[in-house]
Amino acid sequence: MCGIIGITGVPDAARQVYLGLYSLQHRGQESSGMVAIDGEGIARAHRGMGLVSDVFSDPVLTGLPGDVAIGHTRYSTAGTSVLANAQPMLARYREGPLGLAHNGNLTNAVQLRADLVNKGSIFQSSSDSEVLVHLIARSEAREPEDQLLDALERVEGAYSLVVTIGRTLYAIVDPRGFRPLWLGRLGEGWVVASETCALDIVGASRVRELEPGDVIRIQDTELDQLPSLPEKPHRRCIFELVYFSRPDSTIFHRSVDGVRRELGRELAREHPAAGADCVFSVPDSSNAMALGFSEVSGIKLEHGLIRNHYVGRTFIQPVPGSRTAKVKIKFNPVREVLDGKKVVVVDDSIVRGTTSRALVQLIRQAGAKEVHFRVGSPPITGPCYYGIDTPSKRELIGANHDVEEIREHLGVDSLGYLSLDGMLRAASGDSSEFCHACFSGAYPTEVPHDVARARNDAPLLVGVS
Repeated sequence: MCGIIGITGVPDAARQVYLGLYSLQHRGQESSGMVAIDGEGIARAHRGMGLVSDVFSDPVLTGLPGDVAIGHTRYSTAGTSVLANAQPMLARYREGPLGLAHNGNLTNAVQLRADLVNKGSIFQSSSDSEVLVHLIARSEAREPEDQLLDALERVEGAYSLVVTIGRTLYAIVDPRGFRPLWLGRLGEGWVVASETCALDIVGASRVRELEPGDVIRIQDTELDQLPSLPEKPHRRCIFELVYFSRPDSTIFHRSVDGVRRELGRELAREHPAAGADCVFSVPDSSNAMALGFSEVSGIKLEHGLIRNHYVGRTFIQPVPGSRTAKVKIKFNPVREVLDGKKVVVVDDSIVRGTTSRALVQLIRQAGAKEVHFRVGSPPITGPCYYGIDTPSKRELIGANHDVEEIREHLGVDSLGYLSLDGMLRAASGDSSEFCHACFSGAYPTEVPHDVARARNDAPLLVGVS
């Protein structure tokens, strides 16, 4: 999962992109970068490992002049966590400098890469996004947008893109629409970004969300809607609404906060916790779910866990060992709320179980009499091939254990997962609109054997030590 943003027709665009990347930091913390293009068509890039605040400084932004800029914040789902894989990518190209920022995963990247290497391509990174750059460069089409579309005809999977060719900005969403992308207006210029929260922070007005298959071209300040990509069944990623997107954003024509409140309401209907003294969230992505649960159940809403906001999101830490250690410094229980109480803990999902188990131990140590765990999504039973960091079945506790086994592993008095139907009801959708493959196993694309084998290795038993 990544955050992408592009701005054109705005003076000192790099500083606006910098603000936008701040608001998209939750979508990736490993690296961030920017490409800026000045009035002469000269492109300059800066990329670095770490948070946006670590990578960019005032002198760096001063060295990125121009009224066109694209930015990217990344955590790895394809390719290792090294500087060579940081984006946006910048390449010399016959039509002018080519910059590319990609959110998603290409499911046929391995085969395409092998074919390109056999034909003489030399890759500088292990990211699947670089495959797109080589396909564009090798296209025999005459016009830049035709070269771009020619390349996209060969790829499969999830991609929301911001691309610059010379001083022209393109914004593209794959035909299934896995990942969100929004268009906004800033003065005489334009902004495209993964979420509306990025439009808000730069002061852009919302124009519309890009639909699956949309291709937009912006030259100077003139916007053109190009012919859409060949139509395919829409498959919006429901995990964007459950976990990844910020609650103050609107994506897939839905308020993220509104969907999460309804997830909590559905959860309370399916798995009530009669006799509990209070309910609280695992902050921050499940805050609205706990509120919805409280509304329907009548159980008092409390702040049982306080989050240290100077620690990153544990789910997107690239090294598994760091995930467990950070739980202890990320959350602190409020003993006065928990001591002697029967509590309901609401979380958005359980992926590996390591974070949830450590949290339950903290809550128990704070004196909770009973702990009832409620999850605002079904068990995750399969890996994602479209941009979420669930790389193998053996890491997914829901793929290898039933609910009772997971309850025992977490050390809770009861455990309730929201059903797939309940999750879809909360999102006001059905199985034909959303991708819920990680919950249901219904993958919307063919998964190549080599990728499936790498992410479906033999399960490991979850220890209880």
